[in-house]
Amino acid sequence: MVRETAGVTAYHAGEWAEALSELRTARRMSGGSGLLAVMADCERGLGRPERAIELGRSDEARALRGDEATELRIVVAGARMDLGQYDQAVVTLQTSELDPSRTGSAAARLFYAYADALVAAGRTAEGLTWFLNAASADLDGETDAEERAEELTGDTDL
Repeated sequence: MVRETAGVTAYHAGEWAEALSELRTARRMSGGSGLLAVMADCERGLGRPERAIELGRSDEARALRGDEATELRIVVAGARMDLGQYDQAVVTLQTSELDPSRTGSAAARLFYAYADALVAAGRTAEGLTWFLNAASADLDGETDAEERAEELTGDTDL
């Protein structure tokens, strides 16, 4: 538990290499896969998006469910975008969880990532729709989805 805490602390401080080292050790010791998304994001932070994608393809990744699986999808889609693979990023995020009637932090983050990938792939109108969905789902104001929608439309009254 100490290694996991140290890894998460280093992650939040932007110390990607230290975080990854601590999280790998914690994973070896406990066998859990709950922090796979954080580890993949560390790989991205270290400029290794290919490794983040590899983690997303692992057996451990396929076993994830719920919010943990969603977070890993978001990170892998970001890695695809880092590589200029915008259409693949869109596909990575297409899941049954992509339901505009959902609300909450996980839904807002997924919708936001999907919108961002759509815009990067040149599908701006669809991206706008999903930024608006993200803004509606974001009950705690964790994203800037409303501002992104305003940027796309030039309408400050959204």
